[in-house]
Amino acid sequence: MAGSFGYENEHYELSMQIGELDLFPAVRKSSSEEIIVAPGTSCRHHIEDGTGRKALHPVKVLWDAVLK
Repeated sequence: MAGSFGYENEHYELSMQIGELDLFPAVRKSSSEEIIVAPGTSCRHHIEDGTGRKALHPVKVLWDAVLK
């Protein structure tokens, strides 16, 4: 949502509506075993606020894969 745009009071509802167009339904359709990845801090928060699913930074996913 372009950084903090979606967290400004006057834009929050719009950002949630935009998330409902494609992103949130796709995240909700994914299985619980699928990892949701988003590089931006705001993106990860937006996904969690809109779906309840936690998104991880790509580096965290790679790091966890290396440690296995």
